[in-house]
Amino acid sequence: MPSAPPPRTPGRYRIAVVCLGNICRSPMADVVLNARIRDAGMDDAVEVVSAGTGGWHAGDPMDRRAAALLTTEGYDASRHRAQQVQPSWLDEFDLVLTMDRDNLRDVRSLRTDAVDERRVRPFRDFDPDEPGGEVPDPYYGGASGFRDVLAMVERTADTLVAEVTLALAR
Repeated sequence: MPSAPPPRTPGRYRIAVVCLGNICRSPMADVVLNARIRDAGMDDAVEVVSAGTGGWHAGDPMDRRAAALLTTEGYDASRHRAQQVQPSWLDEFDLVLTMDRDNLRDVRSLRTDAVDERRVRPFRDFDPDEPGGEVPDPYYGGASGFRDVLAMVERTADTLVAEVTLALAR
């Protein structure tokens, strides 16, 4: 499993999670990662945001099914508002993590020059059960798809917190 790259700014780590519309997968990862970071006492040192490769949901809250599941599981999904990933994020964030290969291609295409592949890569590169897998889009499916995504996000978030802790200690 790859390690998290060192922070661009000493003592501060910035993570962006990206999916297609920023209403299901990436906001779920954003909420869970922020909760894990807070639980680890690292919220002053780590920033997590999410975005979509498309901007058609900009300003919208999270998908109601994703928000309901997160709320049931004890997370606060109320603050999310969708936004679109910006090209500048490829230089500003320590990690830009995408939910699937299409999102990865779209994010990398924001640059005309080379993209640092240690910093822009699949979210599930950090999944201890299936490194490099994709986070499937649950939008057109049922409740089980959202539960599956949450399970992937939670276990991957645990690994990410451990990796970021190590990166900040370097």
